[in-house]
Amino acid sequence: MKKKLVVAENIFATLSLLHYTSGPLSVIFTGGISEGELTTIQPDNTLIWFLFLLNYGISFLLLIARWKTTIYLLSKDKFIWVLVGVALISISWSFSPEMTLRRGIALLGTTAFGFYLATRYSLKQLLYLLSWVFGIAIFLSFFFGMVLPQYGSMGGIHAGAWRGIYPHKNTLGGTMVLSAIVFFLLAMDSKNYRFILGCGFLFSVVLVLLSTSKTSLTNLVFLVAAIHIYRTFRQRYEIMVPTLIAITIVSGSFYILLISNLDNFMGLLGKNATLTGRTDLWPAVVNKIQQRPWLGYGYSGFWSTDWTGESVDVWYIIGWISPNSHNGVLDLWLDLGLLGVLIFLIGFWKNLINGLAWIRQSKTSVSIFPLVYFTYIVLANLTENTLLVQNSIFWVLYVTISLLLIKLPVNLRNT
Repeated sequence: MKKKLVVAENIFATLSLLHYTSGPLSVIFTGGISEGELTTIQPDNTLIWFLFLLNYGISFLLLIARWKTTIYLLSKDKFIWVLVGVALISISWSFSPEMTLRRGIALLGTTAFGFYLATRYSLKQLLYLLSWVFGIAIFLSFFFGMVLPQYGSMGGIHAGAWRGIYPHKNTLGGTMVLSAIVFFLLAMDSKNYRFILGCGFLFSVVLVLLSTSKTSLTNLVFLVAAIHIYRTFRQRYEIMVPTLIAITIVSGSFYILLISNLDNFMGLLGKNATLTGRTDLWPAVVNKIQQRPWLGYGYSGFWSTDWTGESVDVWYIIGWISPNSHNGVLDLWLDLGLLGVLIFLIGFWKNLINGLAWIRQSKTSVSIFPLVYFTYIVLANLTENTLLVQNSIFWVLYVTISLLLIKLPVNLRNT
């Protein structure tokens, strides 16, 4: 009976994580519509929302079942829950109270699921769980791309780019970057399954290339390099310090070279120096932040789904409809003001310190994952937003990893 419950729990966690990646129901229910295409289809998201609600409910029940671990973690990490609490009470000053309430509840449920994963799995177990999730996503993405191209490939302005089981090519690219890192780290530690895990890494890279997401490809290269850099943190100080100084010098030189030749570099990536309009968008967003700098416009209270919200002013300035700031910190500042940004940054800095301590105390490649993931969070949020986003695997994993770092002594024995 106990084994059956364990299997059922693993299936629940795997399918839930796959759902949190935004696939595959979203692209199916939209009829395969792409950016820039006209459609009369009104997608019915009832099943998607029902599955999320079901996940929230089961997560809360499982947290109650592990109430001792739950209370322990609640007492040790307050930054996540304070941030979620501010998001919920921001309904009192939100410019869109209904949206804040609805998405605030979803954020609470999403956080609870991440919390549950931290009470149930060690870091190594989490990565193997993710390998199953991404393995399914890889298989289905190739199936959609080759057998169901009306769903698996983009049309409109991104015609020909693969999106697999996801609503947009950038979503496929971003998810496969995380997939590649998971398989890469597991393969470095594994002896019996290295070939299979290596194939997972290879197929993830292929899907990043098929998505034509230049940002995802750049992030992947950077993260693979970061893995090897972070391994130097395990060296003795007399070796580690000179190595880090050398890396800093080389990185600084590359940065200067990049800035000096920005137009040429962006041209190689098929972009321009405005980052596809983002450099026009950000000043307009900053101007709106300055109008409500301390508490913001309420969680999800700024960007509207019609022409009635505060975001309309930004749209008129930039000349196109942007769904968000395309920057994680700016969106968080719009939502919860400087208060929310400071709470997040303090918690994030604490996580970085814990992640570095974990690397110093463990010799496995798996233990590098927290610091690599936090690096990915920084990279991804330079041009997109994954911070404090409801129903997102990126927030789920941020919560889970942050809490796993608190369980350091236990999880070091399991990595």
